[in-house]
Amino acid sequence: MRAPSASKHALLIGAVALMFLAVDQVMKAVAVAHFASPQQVLGTFLQFWLTKNCGAAWSFGTGMTWIFTVLAVGATLVIAWFTPRCRNAVWAIALGLVLAGVDGNLVDRLFRAPGGGNGCVVDFIAFPHYPIFNVADMCINVGAVVIVVQLYRGIHLNGTRTAKKARP
Repeated sequence: MRAPSASKHALLIGAVALMFLAVDQVMKAVAVAHFASPQQVLGTFLQFWLTKNCGAAWSFGTGMTWIFTVLAVGATLVIAWFTPRCRNAVWAIALGLVLAGVDGNLVDRLFRAPGGGNGCVVDFIAFPHYPIFNVADMCINVGAVVIVVQLYRGIHLNGTRTAKKARP
């Protein structure tokens, strides 16, 4: 039995990343154009409400935006390094999601005011008592959860499984 092709999984990572990066950027453009005031989707439970976050979640590190830019570039490079080693479709989807999320927010930091790595991220999805977030944030979180599940299941990036120890 032949091992799965790395290029097939690299293409899957790229396709997932590009698709969700595009969704993120389109939704942010819609948010900037239409969500200046809260738009109720499901009453007060779910609203679309434009905010700009120059920090991380809960506006942590607002004065250190450039650090998040550097971390995003680093995360992108790490995923690029792992890409040729990926031989599992679930891992490929997870890495593609994380890459889309990291780069979706990186695009904002590079090209939104004030720009140059110090730009603010557009957030617009609001639940009560929870920080406002965006599609990129969802991608990062879902991708991270899938990675944790894969690790828990003992499935490695290269598609092999950790052998289960026999019980006495």
